Amino acid sequence: MTYDRTTVREILEKAKAEGRTALTAPEGKRICDAYGIATPGEGLAASADEAAALAAEIGFPVVLKIVSPDILHKTEAGGVLVGVASAEEARAGYERIVAAARAHDPDAAIDGVQVQRMVGGGREVIVGAVTDPTFGKVVAFGLGGVLVEVVRDVTFRLAPLSGDEARGMLDDIKAAEVLRGVRGADPVDREALADMIRRVGDLVGDFPEIAEVDLNPVFADADGATAADVRILLAQGPVQEPERIPRERILASMNRIFKPRSIAVIGASAESGKIGNSVMRNLINGGYRGHIYPINPKATEILGLPAYRSVRDVPGEIDVAIFAIPAAAVPAALEEVGAKGVAGAVMIPSGFAETGNVEGQQKIVEIARRHGVRMLGPNIYGYYYTPENLCATFCTPYDVKGGVALTSQSGGIGMAILGFSRTTKMGVSAIVGVGNKADVDEDDLLTFFGQDDNTRLIAMHMEDLKDGRGFVEAAREVVKRKPVIVLKAGRTAMGARAAGSHTGALAGDDRVYDDILRQAGVVRAPGLNEMLEYARALPLLPTPKGENVVIITGAGGSGVLLSDACVDNGLTLMDIPPDLDEAFRAHIPPFGAAGNPIDITGGEPPSTYEKTIRLGMSDPRIHALILGYWHTIVTPPMVFAELAARVVAECRAQGHDKPVVASLAGDTEVEAACEYLFDHGIVAYPYTTEKPVAVLGAKYRWARASGALNG
Repeated sequence: MTYDRTTVREILEKAKAEGRTALTAPEGKRICDAYGIATPGEGLAASADEAAALAAEIGFPVVLKIVSPDILHKTEAGGVLVGVASAEEARAGYERIVAAARAHDPDAAIDGVQVQRMVGGGREVIVGAVTDPTFGKVVAFGLGGVLVEVVRDVTFRLAPLSGDEARGMLDDIKAAEVLRGVRGADPVDREALADMIRRVGDLVGDFPEIAEVDLNPVFADADGATAADVRILLAQGPVQEPERIPRERILASMNRIFKPRSIAVIGASAESGKIGNSVMRNLINGGYRGHIYPINPKATEILGLPAYRSVRDVPGEIDVAIFAIPAAAVPAALEEVGAKGVAGAVMIPSGFAETGNVEGQQKIVEIARRHGVRMLGPNIYGYYYTPENLCATFCTPYDVKGGVALTSQSGGIGMAILGFSRTTKMGVSAIVGVGNKADVDEDDLLTFFGQDDNTRLIAMHMEDLKDGRGFVEAAREVVKRKPVIVLKAGRTAMGARAAGSHTGALAGDDRVYDDILRQAGVVRAPGLNEMLEYARALPLLPTPKGENVVIITGAGGSGVLLSDACVDNGLTLMDIPPDLDEAFRAHIPPFGAAGNPIDITGGEPPSTYEKTIRLGMSDPRIHALILGYWHTIVTPPMVFAELAARVVAECRAQGHDKPVVASLAGDTEVEAACEYLFDHGIVAYPYTTEKPVAVLGAKYRWARASGALNG
């Protein structure tokens, strides 16, 4: 797209030179023209006679709007008059709205009155952009008009955005069907709307000093889209982009941190119950094969290893220093660590920003950056990396190896991760505490685990993101190869209170996180258990090759609930073709129900389950199976589990590889049956129809985002 950036730059520089943070409507119109954003014909009148002449030239009816850099919300000031139908009305209207503006703010500078061709009809929508404190420039789209902040039917994307992303926004609001045409109305021009959204994204991407853009209402119909009102706000003061460390430097440091040849424990102790003692024991007993250097000025030997007064006295190179000393002692020790050339500092101590000691945290960040030390924490439990038998933590040791890397901002959540992974035998490649995230954050960890051959899935608990745009950039690369699951805590936001535009008010919402994480391809978990279950289950499920999902159930009630869960999780129940319907009917009793769900009824023997599951697995038109089991004497739980596992394994060996999940209803025996199925590659849960389908939905969301679905 070709834009007139020179004109935009001139307008912005003039406003900044005058100390203004809000552009006038005519200035907004010129910027829209420069970026090809359609607005009505208009002109600026400095008198009642000019207003009448302009109105006649533009063509009636027209809209009159006060033009003042001091009046942002024109309607509230009585500064808008619509439906002006004659020159006489234009003259009177000019005097009326100028008087209303004077009464609203006697000190306001008034540039004149904007005379604008009146537009209407079609659908009123809002297109805008806002500067989000986490993600930077964000584009918004939704239903518009005077009730926009009440209805709040809006969706967000990171700017700039592609044409496909802009078109996707049109389908992502609750009222998407309205845009397609309902009750005889013509559909809107989707390409024109998507083009406007994209141009707004380009505008704020090209000019970071633009804090907010508000096009509301935009009138969209079958012939195009026109922004009837334009509001543009500028940032106060210079705009600074966060510094980002190049990928190569991140990996160089992370490889030394997660695969260290040597570790120093600063504050190592021989006394049981001390953090420095627990860290030492976990390193030794966990089987870490590198060098361990206890640092304690009062000891000569700790747990059979020679102790050193300082890291300066250690004869060899040190990759990681684990801090187990009080916060007040950290800066001096960190200076020594930096001088030694240590790659990573693992800051277990608390007493920094989380307790209000922001200055103390800033001090250690400055020291670490000056020496090129990457710092994990402070205020963390440490970290585990099982491929290296590394338990660099004061918590319990962990030895169940697997392909899931989990991170948490909270120590308590970290311990929940630890307990769940051990109880379910999930197996992990890593468990990492990030704490205050003074330095190393989710972006760094995504970059490492994304290329780590020992990690198949990454799950992250976070309360915030330091650099949302950096996280999105890292996630977009990683999700092409492996799923990224996020549990974002804190679903309420207060940022909308002081917003200067409709778009700004709408953006102070958890929906921004939700939409942009989805734009990045991340699978967001609604709660802790869901995050852990997704982490446990997704690596077991083959990637689906298409959208057709089929339910095979022994209970009609379960089939209905499973169908509801499919809708809730964005899954598509296959419309069974006649030949496949006939094939299923050949295996179920006459009083059963084919179609989808396929109800084989509860009294059927194991052979009915086997034949229908085998058919579901072998037909290439079916891309995923959901099994609903009902506990009966004819087919006991473990009999069902063993036959289902055998049939699925045989079919997968023949090349029919597709995801299978199961819901088991019955007495307590179904718990052991579910465990057996999990152990044999089928994701299964007792007493719930929602959980297995939610897991399958998460797998589909990743497959779509990664581009793996349909090749």
